[in-house]
Amino acid sequence: MVLWIEWYSCIKKLRPACSRGRTFMWLALCLAGMSIRTECLGITSLIRAIGLKEKCYYRFLHIFHTSALKLDLLTACWIQLVTVLFRPLMIGQHKVLVVDGLKVAKEGRKMPAVKKLHQESNNNSKPEYIWGHSFQVVSLLVKGVAGHVFAVPLISRIHEGVVFSNRDKRTLMDKMVSVLFSITDLIQNDIILVADSYYANKKVLKPLIKEGMHLVARIRNNAVAYYPAAPSWRKGKKGRKKIYGQKVSLIAFFNKPHLFTSVESPVYHEKGVIISYLCVNLLWRPIGQMIRFVCVNHPTRGKIILITTKLDLEPREVIAAYGYRFKIEVSFKQAINTLGTYAYHFWMKTMTPLKRVSGNQHVHRKTDKYRNQVKRKIRAYHCYVQIGCISQGLLMHLSINFDPTVWKSFRSWLRTMKKDLSPSEMVVSYALRSSLPVFLLGRNKTLPLKKFIIDNADPNIIPDWRLGS
Repeated sequence: MVLWIEWYSCIKKLRPACSRGRTFMWLALCLAGMSIRTECLGITSLIRAIGLKEKCYYRFLHIFHTSALKLDLLTACWIQLVTVLFRPLMIGQHKVLVVDGLKVAKEGRKMPAVKKLHQESNNNSKPEYIWGHSFQVVSLLVKGVAGHVFAVPLISRIHEGVVFSNRDKRTLMDKMVSVLFSITDLIQNDIILVADSYYANKKVLKPLIKEGMHLVARIRNNAVAYYPAAPSWRKGKKGRKKIYGQKVSLIAFFNKPHLFTSVESPVYHEKGVIISYLCVNLLWRPIGQMIRFVCVNHPTRGKIILITTKLDLEPREVIAAYGYRFKIEVSFKQAINTLGTYAYHFWMKTMTPLKRVSGNQHVHRKTDKYRNQVKRKIRAYHCYVQIGCISQGLLMHLSINFDPTVWKSFRSWLRTMKKDLSPSEMVVSYALRSSLPVFLLGRNKTLPLKKFIIDNADPNIIPDWRLGS
């Protein structure tokens, strides 16, 4: 019962995102259903998880499409709540954000933004090409128990698949940066963005530098850089001064092991591993300015080249920061397998069926009514996914800050149960599910959520509720 009271006290901060009180209560039911459901089968799994009446199915469909739920305001309220609930991981005076892409398989031929996508992942369990939605996700790194680090999802948006205007020349990187800037004002700190090599390009670096942010990323081993040009002493020489000096292949530095420094690995949870690194500041032609390169020789991961735009960032901090990048991939697994954040099946009845060879859908050739219908459906996808991100973040909050209560309410079995560590989102979900009847049958009758669930519950699904009537 303590978990549900804390959970409800958190979601009350999201009330400004709803135009009406009833909209907020249905939002609360969506969050509760995603937090405790046992299978990821769309809206019907939310009904079964809480034990609601059949008529609630259409109410759930409506909440994702209604204009009474303000998506941008919901995202802003969530980010402000995250800054209160968690202790962020700091590198100096900088908070650390992680960005990555996620491609979700969708088979619907009447789902906007679905297209054929190429998987860049080196995982043999995924096909090379899929039919689905492409998301860009931004997460905040936070501290947990015993030095553990979590990636709390802040925002997730679809960035390709639909062209609303043939005059829109923005690339995927331009769209990702615009989403990033939409949330950075709410974080109220300097920011270091951690990303993989896909984001190490001028489309990302130049806007970040202009806004005073910094990037830590990996680059390809065939990258080249330049030493600054030597000053010219010839008088009267016309034209622009020479900027770039000697060209150097970064992989060539690994042929000079005497220049490297050997230290114990600062990578997250790597113990007893000795690595060597070389730090050098060079000019990088894609952005035309000096950046810091850190060449790392790892005993098992091989040769890795990292970059950062923060020239005074210590090499060990650069290595440690990039070592946290995998945390966003861990959160992806929990979002997909435990919460079903991307398990929506909304389709558009009036949409022209897609062909299997289709790429982007050029709706600027369609009528205004058709374009508005497509925008409404994509907004419904974003609302569903954003609610899933919030549900996952709330489970992380209970895991980090209420771990003894979670383990006490777990009432199940794990082969490797470590109660001295923060439980996973799955364990918190089990704990909430097992304590839901106690919460509903408790003495506190003043909580609006409790009354709203009981009013819409089907007692034939969960007979325990009839005991309290």
